[in-house]
Amino acid sequence: MASSHSSSPVPRGGRDGIYRKERDTSPPRCRSIRSLPDVCPKEPTGEGRGLCDGPSVVAEHDRWTVYSSKVNLPAALNDPRLAKRESDFFTKTWGLDFAETEVMPSFYLPNITREHFGPYLQEMAQRERIHERCKTICPNKDDVDAVSSITTNHDKSRAELEQVPKIFMKPEFALEDPATFNTVLPWSHFNSAGGKSSRDVASSKLLQEKLSHYLDVVEVSIARQISLRSEAFFHAMSSQHELQDRLQETQRAVAVLRGRTAAIDRVMCQGPLQALRTALTRNNCVKLHNKLKLMAAVHQTQPTVQLLLSTSEFVGALELISTTKEVLQQELQGIHSFRHLGSQLCELEKLIDKMMVEDFSMYARSDLNRSLRDEPQVLEKVHQPNAASQKERLESLVFGLLRQRKLDFLDIYSDEMIMAAKAIVSQCVAENVLHIEEIDTEVVTKLADQMRLMTFPQWFELLKTVFESFLLFLQRIKATLSVVKNVVLEVLASNQKNRLLEEVGSGASVQEAPHGTSLLQGEAELAYLTHEGLFISDALNDAQQQQQQQQTVQDQSSTVGSRIQPSRAEAASSDSASGTSETSVSREQSFMSGENMMPTDLELNRVINNIQELLYNASDVSHDRCVKVLTARAKDGSLERLSSAEFVCLSQAVEGFVRDTEELCGRRSVSLRGALQSQANRFVHRFHEERKTKLSLLLDNERWKQAEVPAEFQDLVNSIADGRITLPERKIPGPEDRKPTEFLLVNGQKYAVVGTVLLLIRIFLEYCQCVNDIPSIATDMLTRLSDLLKHFNSRSCQLVLGAGALQVVGLKTITTKNLALASRCLQLVVHYIPIIRAHFETKLQPKQFSVLRHFDHITKDYNDHIAEISAKLVAIMDSLFEKVLSKYEVKAPMPSACFRNVCKQMAKMHEAISELLPEEQTQMLFLRINASYKMHLKRQLARLGVVNDGGPQHGLVVVDVAFYTENVQALKSLERLDLNMAEIWEQKR
Repeated sequence: MASSHSSSPVPRGGRDGIYRKERDTSPPRCRSIRSLPDVCPKEPTGEGRGLCDGPSVVAEHDRWTVYSSKVNLPAALNDPRLAKRESDFFTKTWGLDFAETEVMPSFYLPNITREHFGPYLQEMAQRERIHERCKTICPNKDDVDAVSSITTNHDKSRAELEQVPKIFMKPEFALEDPATFNTVLPWSHFNSAGGKSSRDVASSKLLQEKLSHYLDVVEVSIARQISLRSEAFFHAMSSQHELQDRLQETQRAVAVLRGRTAAIDRVMCQGPLQALRTALTRNNCVKLHNKLKLMAAVHQTQPTVQLLLSTSEFVGALELISTTKEVLQQELQGIHSFRHLGSQLCELEKLIDKMMVEDFSMYARSDLNRSLRDEPQVLEKVHQPNAASQKERLESLVFGLLRQRKLDFLDIYSDEMIMAAKAIVSQCVAENVLHIEEIDTEVVTKLADQMRLMTFPQWFELLKTVFESFLLFLQRIKATLSVVKNVVLEVLASNQKNRLLEEVGSGASVQEAPHGTSLLQGEAELAYLTHEGLFISDALNDAQQQQQQQQTVQDQSSTVGSRIQPSRAEAASSDSASGTSETSVSREQSFMSGENMMPTDLELNRVINNIQELLYNASDVSHDRCVKVLTARAKDGSLERLSSAEFVCLSQAVEGFVRDTEELCGRRSVSLRGALQSQANRFVHRFHEERKTKLSLLLDNERWKQAEVPAEFQDLVNSIADGRITLPERKIPGPEDRKPTEFLLVNGQKYAVVGTVLLLIRIFLEYCQCVNDIPSIATDMLTRLSDLLKHFNSRSCQLVLGAGALQVVGLKTITTKNLALASRCLQLVVHYIPIIRAHFETKLQPKQFSVLRHFDHITKDYNDHIAEISAKLVAIMDSLFEKVLSKYEVKAPMPSACFRNVCKQMAKMHEAISELLPEEQTQMLFLRINASYKMHLKRQLARLGVVNDGGPQHGLVVVDVAFYTENVQALKSLERLDLNMAEIWEQKR
C-alpha cells in the first residue's frame, strides 16, 4: 500500500517490448517511511518560501517545466465529489456540452520515435543477454531464503489448517441452517430420556475443547500471516498519519491558491471574458438578424414565383424554388412556420413542369399552324402589348425544360409537326377546290376524290402549291429548331465553362493551402504559450467559425435577395432591351449555380442529335404527305395516261422539290423519289406499250415499198448527226417548206427506207428525250427501248423473210426489192444503235453500265438478219440458176436461150436492188450470185462432158460465157467486177 503512494520510476523498455524494473546499484540502506508527493507542486519563485505559503501560479511561471509534474492521470481523474467516475475530466467544470478539440502538439518537445532508442538498444543488447543468462543460472540468495521460509511456514500452517473440518471453510457456512447447525453441534448424541448424564457432560466438554482447538489453530494462522506482513502494515499506518498531515497542508495551500486564482480571475479574466461574451452575443444577434432577413426573403418566394411565371420566366422561377429548398434544408431547418413550405415548393415545381410542357405544346401548335406566307419564320412579337417576344418565350421554355431534364419535349414538337403537315395538304386542296366550279365539295367530300376530279393542269398547280407550302413549312421548322439548338449549345458551353472554373478554383485552393496552414500553426503556438490557452484557442476557433458562418449567411441571403429582386425588376421591365439583357445574364447565372440539375454533356449532345433527326423527320413527313397526293391522283391510273411532256413536267417539279428539301434539311429523302419512280415505271410501261403497239400496227400495215422522206425527218436525222439526241420543236408549216426527197441522207449516204423506219427513228428519239427529262428511268427506258428494237427486228423478219406480209398486208409475193429495202432499213437502225448507246451511257451510273450489253446483242441480231436477207437474195438467184442451167444444151444458135434468160434475170435483179443498196453491197451481192452461177454452170458442163479442149462444144460454151460476161459487166456499178469465168472448167489432171 505504501508503495502505491510513491512516485514510481519511468519504466525502460527492452528489445522485446517488456518493461523491466531498473535495479538499484546504490548500497543497501534502511528503507525509511516515504511520504506522499505534493498534489500541487511548489513553483520556484527565487525565495525560500515554505509549503505553508502555497504554490504561486503567477510569479516566475515560465520556470515551471514538464518534469515538475508528479501527479499521475488516475489521481487527477479521481474526483470524490462525483457520484460516478466521468469519462471526460473536463465536463465537470464546463458542462456536458463541452466539445473536445484536438490539442496541438508542443513545438518545444521533439517527436520521439523508436529510431531515437536505436543506438542505445544496440549498445545494451549484449549486456542484457548476459544479464538474463546469469539471472537464470544464479538466482538471488535473499530471494531463495525468503521463498524457502515462506514455503516452510506455508506447509506448516496448511497442515494445521487441515485439522479444521472443511465445513468451517465453506463460503456458504451459516449456523442458521439447521443442517449446518446439527453437523457442527450434534445434540442428538446428548439427548436421553432421563435428563443429563455424566457421559453427556463429558461429550459436551470434549466438543467444546475441539471447537476451541479449531479456534486456536485459526487464530495462530491469522497471527502468523499478520506477523509476516507486519512491516508493511505498520508502514501503512505511519504513512496514513503522515498523509493526513500532508493533506491538511495541501488543503491550506489549495485555499490560498484558490484565493489567488479568484483574484486573477477578477482582475485578468472577467473583463476579457465579458468582451468575448459580448462579441458572441453580438454575433448571435447578427446571425438572428440575417436569419430573419432570410426568412423574410423565403416568405416572399411564392409571390415572386407567381410573378416570374406571369412573364414566362420559368428558369428564374425554378432556380428560385431550388435555392429556397436548399436554404430550407440547410439554414432554416426546423423552423415551425416553414414546415409545409418544402412540400408546397415541390408541388409548385411539378406544376411548373406541367405548365412548361403545355406551353411548349401550345407554342409548337400555334407556330406550325399559322400562315406560311404572311408571317416570318419565327414569331418576333405576339399581339399582347406587354408580352415578351415569341423567340424569347421559346428560349425560356427550352431552358426550363432542359433544367428539369424534360428531354422528351422534341417528341411533342414532332407530334405537332405531323398534324400540321396533314393540315397543310387539306388546306391547299380546299383553297384550290374553291376556284374550280366543276367540283361540288358538298357532294364530293373526300380530298382524294376531289383531286381525281381535277384536270391535270389543275392538279399540277395544286401539287406545286403543296410543294411550295412544304418548303416554307420546313424553313419554319428549321428556324425554330435552330433556336432550340442554340439554347442547347449555350447550356453545353455553360457546363464546360463551369467545369473549367472548378478546375481553376481547385488549383488556386491547393496553392493557398500552405499559407492557411501556417496561420493555423501560428495561432496554435500562441495558444500553447499562453496560460490557460485552451480557453483562448477555443475562443479564437469559435470566432473564426462565427465569422465564416456569418459570411456564408450574408452571401446566401444576398444571393436569395438578388435572385428575387432582379427577377421582379425583369418582370416589371420585360419590354425594354435592358430587361432582355438582364434576363439572359440571370439565366446564365442560374445555369452556373444549378449545374447539378442540368443534363450532362452526353445528354445534351444526344439532344442536339435528336434536333437534327427531327429536321430529317420533318423532311420525311413532308415527302410522305406529298406521296399521298401523288398516290391519290394515280389511284385511277390518270398519271399513267399522261403524255410524255406532262410527265416530264411532273418529274421536274418533283425533282426540284426533292433537291430543295435536300439542300434545306441536309438529307436525301427517298419516299417521294420512290413514289415518282413507281409512277415513272408505270409511265414507262404505258409509254413503251403505246409505242410498241404503234410500231406493230405500222409493221402490219407496211407494204415494204420505198417511201418519200419528208423534210421534217431529214432535219431530225441532221440534228442527230450534229449530236442533238432530242426531238426538235415542231415548225409551223409554211409555203416555203421543202418537198419530200426520195432518199434519207445520213452522213452522206443514201438510205431508201419505208415509212415505218422513219417513225421508228422518231420513236427512239422520244425514248432518248424522255431519258433526258427523267434521268431516274434511264435503266428501265433502256430495257424497254431494247425490247422495241428487238420487236422491230423480229417482226420485220416475220413479215419479209417469213413472208408474213402476204397474209397480213395481202402482198402477192415478197420481191427482191422488198428484201433489199428491208435490209437497208435494218442497216439504218444498226447505224443509230451506237449513237443511242452512247447517249444512254451518259445517263447511267458506272455500276449500271452492264445493261448496255443489250445493244451488243441487238446489233448482232440485226447483222444476222441483214446477212440472212443477203443470203435470201443469193438463194433466189441460186434456185433460178439451178432451174435454168439444168436445161442447158451446147448447140447453136449462140448465144443460147438459156444464157439469154439468165442475163435477163440478172438485169432484173440489178434493177431491183441497185437503187436501194449502196454500190459496195451491190458488187458483193453480185459476186456471190456469180459464184453460184459458176457453180451450177460447172456442174452442168461436167454432166454434159464438155471440157476445155478447144473443140466445137468448147467454142460454143465460150461464146455463151462471153455473152454472159458482157451483159453482167454492162450493168451499172458492175463494170469492173471480176467474174473470173475460167473457173467453170475442170482442171486437167
